[in-house]
Amino acid sequence: MKDLPVMSSGWWVRPAHLMLGSLVVAVGALLAWDALSLSWIALLAVVAGGFLSWQGSTIGLTWAWTTLLLGLESLAWPLVTIYQIRQLTAEPNDDQMGKILTAVSFGLFSAVFWISFSYGLFKRTGRDHSDQPVPVLAPHLVARPERQRKKS
Repeated sequence: MKDLPVMSSGWWVRPAHLMLGSLVVAVGALLAWDALSLSWIALLAVVAGGFLSWQGSTIGLTWAWTTLLLGLESLAWPLVTIYQIRQLTAEPNDDQMGKILTAVSFGLFSAVFWISFSYGLFKRTGRDHSDQPVPVLAPHLVARPERQRKKS
């Protein structure tokens, strides 16, 4: 039986991840600030792509930075919502207060999730490049010297 050739990652893999990461950041900004025009979203996607290609030297780092930016956008979502409602009226009505409550609860929850996720990705990518051994989860057994018995 003939062995199948092993597919190696081509030149297109890293740029594809960069484009997907910048698209995720742009969609996150669109969801956080729905008043942005399409041209601003496209500009943000280009800027995010440039930042990710500068900082994301590996695919893991690209997604670590992407999830960190998504977490920061999620953190900004309640602030943007409060700012937008505050521009409309000095005293928000019940529907606007419900929108603020939704933005604060889901925004903080998703910000904690995405920032924690990016922290894990940063830790994982940092460990892959270090020469230090991976810490063992189980404690090491230490041989204890036997107690000397006193002769009576």
